[in-house]
Amino acid sequence: MRKITSWLRRRGYRAAKAGTQFDELVVGTYALHLNVPIEQDAMNRAVNISVDIVIKSKRAKRSTMPVLLEAKSAGDFANVNKRRKEEATKIKQLQNTYGQEIKYVLFLCGYFDSGYLGYEAAEGIDWVWEHRIEDLEKLEL
Repeated sequence: MRKITSWLRRRGYRAAKAGTQFDELVVGTYALHLNVPIEQDAMNRAVNISVDIVIKSKRAKRSTMPVLLEAKSAGDFANVNKRRKEEATKIKQLQNTYGQEIKYVLFLCGYFDSGYLGYEAAEGIDWVWEHRIEDLEKLEL
């Protein structure tokens, strides 16, 4: 996450004040390990899910949803395929709560095979590779 925060700071972003809520992020700020409230379908109650980095674009309007980045690192192909359903569940919960326009993107470092990437793409989840961090610009950051 150090790479991402360094990249953001070089572009003029600043860390949000401690205790800032998901829907209170100011344009041009980011927060680490932020709880994002979602509605659970079956239980009809709000719960929090943790997101690694939440960024309110400098180009955003106040009403624009922030970009949610989930940092994933893998030393081999076996572990990623065990965990790919976690991201699919998160995106569904986020979309059910905030709509289809929510941006939930994976920041990948390590070994992620085409099976993993295909599964995530089928769920509507995009990704940025650590070695291509400049691709974060495509998220209008």
